[in-house]
Amino acid sequence: MENASKDIIAVLQYLLPGFVSAWIFYALTSYPKPSQFERIVQALIFTIFVQAIVFVAKTTFLFIGHYYQLAIWDESSSLMWSIVCAILFGFLFSYFANNDKAHKVFRYLGITRKSSYASEWFSAFSNVTYVVLHLRDERRLYGWPTEWPSEPRNGHFLITAAAWLVGDKERPITGVENILIDAKDVKWVEFMTKTWEQQNEQKSI
Repeated sequence: MENASKDIIAVLQYLLPGFVSAWIFYALTSYPKPSQFERIVQALIFTIFVQAIVFVAKTTFLFIGHYYQLAIWDESSSLMWSIVCAILFGFLFSYFANNDKAHKVFRYLGITRKSSYASEWFSAFSNVTYVVLHLRDERRLYGWPTEWPSEPRNGHFLITAAAWLVGDKERPITGVENILIDAKDVKWVEFMTKTWEQQNEQKSI
């Protein structure tokens, strides 16, 4: 029984860097959390990357240690560098998942046609601009999306500088800083290329 417990602890210690990277990744991106089994697989993948970097660091430091000794490399050193690398990997993967830069290169090389975003919904909001929310009661709300849901049917839109659109006219909602709209009340979203203020200025010229 004691041997089994020790083996479990050893496995958890080995996978700990991967779990740290995965925790950071899902905390900083809009990707839905997978099942428990998939989390373990992802933690194992992250751990492989982390252990590879730690191995290179260990080899490098031991080589330098032949000429100039700074400290002794032991299990604590390996654990410390594993956690540091896990944190860096978590931030690195989150960075590329949130800006599509890596997938942009892959699309250019013909490797994939997908983006790094969690869904088309999140990809559409990657370049924030003024939006028009078409509500189910046929009203239209125009404004700047300060926050928006990660999924089309769950969460809320937080709209700043909101105004109702009646025909071609804009009716600002005075005395209101923000307005919160349930995503379930929205039929579709228009992303504006320029603000209605600019359009009105062009009409008046």
